[in-house]
Amino acid sequence: MIVPKFGMGTFRLSGQTLIDSVTTALEVGYRAVDTAQIYANEADVGQAIAESPVQRNDLFITTKIWTEHYAPEKLISSLKDSLQKLRTDAVNLTLIHWPAPKLGVSIAEVMQALLQAKQQGLTEHIGISNFNIELTQQAIECIGREHIATNQIELSPYLQNHRLIEFLQSQNIDVTSYMTLAYGKVLNDPVLQEIAAQHQASSAQIALAWALQQGFAVIPSSTQREHMMANFAAQDIQLTQEEMAAIRHLERNGREVNPEALAPLWDED
Repeated sequence: MIVPKFGMGTFRLSGQTLIDSVTTALEVGYRAVDTAQIYANEADVGQAIAESPVQRNDLFITTKIWTEHYAPEKLISSLKDSLQKLRTDAVNLTLIHWPAPKLGVSIAEVMQALLQAKQQGLTEHIGISNFNIELTQQAIECIGREHIATNQIELSPYLQNHRLIEFLQSQNIDVTSYMTLAYGKVLNDPVLQEIAAQHQASSAQIALAWALQQGFAVIPSSTQREHMMANFAAQDIQLTQEEMAAIRHLERNGREVNPEALAPLWDED
């Protein structure tokens, strides 16, 4: 697995709140941080990392290219801007944030430009985000699956994406789960709460453990130290086959993120 299994998400965080959150996460033991150009917080992430005693070589930094930079002549220069904000010579992973088929994006062009960024040493690994099976296949045909480190997709007990997961795993492409707690909607789920009680854990920890146990990387975000520590501790929870099966039955196609202009036609399970 290329992507660290546990990272700090930074979506919707910025300014001092973001700096404090990343600083705390690194103190707690996180060693992966996920950001994106559209989050407008790369400079804050860079500051937090620069001020941390944790060495850059011990960190795994992911950023994502936004749609307005997909043109081949723009992608690499935009990534160089991101590197400047992040105060690093290269990131560990760069993703295409959305496939954006309705914007007329050529998957071949954008993947070739991303591969060039990797070849120029601007990013150690490259990958995709929010791609369905068909578009992932296009990316594979264009640059080869060995160059696609991960597909970062929305996954939660309420949105399980079985067909897409099965395809990605068959291609040896890491799965990164975002929105694993479905904006907190899964926290009050009685099934998760019952399983949590058996493990003396929280329902959030159970949702994260469910994802981790399937081999997914997770990137929950938090601004509170105790939540970060609890999330991190989810790595120590081992769910039984019966508990995993019970969570599988929670599937309800509960997608939280679906921007019309950017999203592909999602695979139906």
